[in-house]
Amino acid sequence: MTDFPDLRKRNTAQLNWHLDQCNAPPQLQEAMRYSVLNGGKRIRAQLVYLSTMALGADIGVADSPAAAIELVHAYSLIHDDLPAMDDDDYRRNKPSCHIKFDEATAILAGDALQTLGFQILAEDDKLNPEVRLRMIGGLTRAIGGAGMIAGQILDLSYENKRINKQQLEQMHLLKTGALISLSMEFGGMIAGADSNTQEILEQFGSALGLAFQIRDDILDATGEDEDIGKPRGSDAANQKSTFVTTLGLDVARRSLKEIVDTANDSIMKLGPGARPLQQLAGFVATRNH
Repeated sequence: MTDFPDLRKRNTAQLNWHLDQCNAPPQLQEAMRYSVLNGGKRIRAQLVYLSTMALGADIGVADSPAAAIELVHAYSLIHDDLPAMDDDDYRRNKPSCHIKFDEATAILAGDALQTLGFQILAEDDKLNPEVRLRMIGGLTRAIGGAGMIAGQILDLSYENKRINKQQLEQMHLLKTGALISLSMEFGGMIAGADSNTQEILEQFGSALGLAFQIRDDILDATGEDEDIGKPRGSDAANQKSTFVTTLGLDVARRSLKEIVDTANDSIMKLGPGARPLQQLAGFVATRNH
């Protein structure tokens, strides 16, 4: 299974353009570009594009929403790596932003990327005002105190503790799944999808978010440092609960397959146009990085 390199390239070009328009001071601009353009799978952007295409809408309208999602995701990674959070020195085989620059610059670069994402949505005249408002509202909910940030605080509170599968799933549905689910919902908003279709998109996105995290946890336990972009076993070393430590490796692998199968069954309710989304789900579940 593979992802869609043309969509990754398209999104990277959009990110470059938007960063070029940002008149930040040189050091801040450098830190922002370093964190956004130092690789990455662009899964969330691809989901925006593929869900838009699956519903027969114009892919060009998805450019700014896909860029906004990726900028906000980059912000979350910068802050996630900080010493007060996960304290990771490497991201994608390169020094984390706070190591490459300094902690204050990293915090401000993350803040700037987050706000730039909202600015892009607010100013995108390809979207009608109602859709812009829905997207901005959806993004605030997905990353706020009842979304991604809630997942992060739960993650910190669970360090050095044994938690059960339900707690682990709830944490990652917030920390990882909320933004991935929103990426799917953006495609529905662009296409003017009805509530039933939006529910299918949300369900697929939530399941894919869990699948993404389970695969991450499996790779942390079994992958090669060069592939996963950081030392293997770093989660265990930091006393974090993972799907592997909670369920065991074999059960984690079975759970991954079951979740992806369920997600793929649900998304095919949208018809043949959803097959690329199945393909991307297969990539998420089998990737080595």
